[in-house]
Amino acid sequence: MLSVESLRQRLTQVLHLQETPHRTALAFATGVFIAFAPHYLFHTVSAVFCAWMFRLNYVAIFLGSFINNPWTLIPILAASLYTGVFLMGDATHPTIEWSELTMDNLFDMLAPYLIPFLVGACTLAVFASLIAYPLMRWTITRYRSMTHHPSSETHI
Repeated sequence: MLSVESLRQRLTQVLHLQETPHRTALAFATGVFIAFAPHYLFHTVSAVFCAWMFRLNYVAIFLGSFINNPWTLIPILAASLYTGVFLMGDATHPTIEWSELTMDNLFDMLAPYLIPFLVGACTLAVFASLIAYPLMRWTITRYRSMTHHPSSETHI
């Protein structure tokens, strides 16, 4: 039979509450990287795999990866495309005639945007995760120092 203390210990293990701020922030930043990465339809699988492979905090990875959600999907896609076009310096792509877009010509009309999109998405994934790590580490460290959490040590 499960006692309350046993349940609390299991929950602490699952949530990795005993981890250092570094590891939790690293997990969150990994999730943010996944959120911006261009491999759509595989974000959840990537989050689970990274959490398992690197023994990172599942909750922190999912929290970071859920930055990409139904409300932020279009802005992230647009930012990825525009970043890629800007970085590649190629603004000569034809515009998309949305009224003429069909399933038959979908690939032909969108193909010129594939490489700029991939470049932009990967660039944003790196930058967003590099910003997310120190912000999350600072937040965790500050929160733990205010609440006197026993895992507030900041060693790596």
